[in-house]
Amino acid sequence: MSLTNPTPEADVQHLFNRLATHYDAMNTLMTLGTHHHWRKATMQQLAVQPGNFALDVCCGTGDWTIALAKAVGPSGHVWGLDFSEEMLALARQKVRAAHLEDRVTLVQGDAMNLPYPANTFDVVTIGFGLRNVPDANQVLRELYRVVRAGGKVACLETSQPTQPVIKLGWRAYFKLVPVMTSLAGNRYSDYDYLQQTTKAFVSAKQLVGMFEAAGFEDVRYRTFDLGAAALHLGRKDYRS
Repeated sequence: MSLTNPTPEADVQHLFNRLATHYDAMNTLMTLGTHHHWRKATMQQLAVQPGNFALDVCCGTGDWTIALAKAVGPSGHVWGLDFSEEMLALARQKVRAAHLEDRVTLVQGDAMNLPYPANTFDVVTIGFGLRNVPDANQVLRELYRVVRAGGKVACLETSQPTQPVIKLGWRAYFKLVPVMTSLAGNRYSDYDYLQQTTKAFVSAKQLVGMFEAAGFEDVRYRTFDLGAAALHLGRKDYRS
């Protein structure tokens, strides 16, 4: 296994269990609220259809899961998977509040070993999770395995601006995030981990190569907010 994140998986799981209660608020702070726009733009490009079966990997507190559930309608279904029981508990609350229990199934599981048969889903998504798994290449291979021929996979992830001045400002801001969150009563080390994994993760162009190595075709990406985040889309070949 080629590690893309050397932090032990159990440590990452405990970290997200600790963060769960404050995760949504801190995610908004870290992205200055722009993550809502990123996800909305992603849904527009995915063009999820009524009746689709969708899987949201590393679903966290369930925001993208719920957006998918609304898109697939009552004739479709969405599965949300995450390894953090505390994140899933919050996701269940949101699903109930949205009255979507009949079209959402939440599962605690491992993104590197998805508990689903091959060729199951029309759409698979992963948001802000790929940089936190031990081996992103293995996760991409799993996403490829479970999506149907002709199906789409979307990855939304923080990225790294390439313009030098913007990159300096971006790094300076992310160094401040752990300080701001610690002032709000959270662990400095937890949010320092998040900014470190963001800085250490592969570039948007490198991730294209990883998608292609996993088997995806028609791989394309777009960046948001001068490179602060990137959306990658790939398709499983109809002949697969």
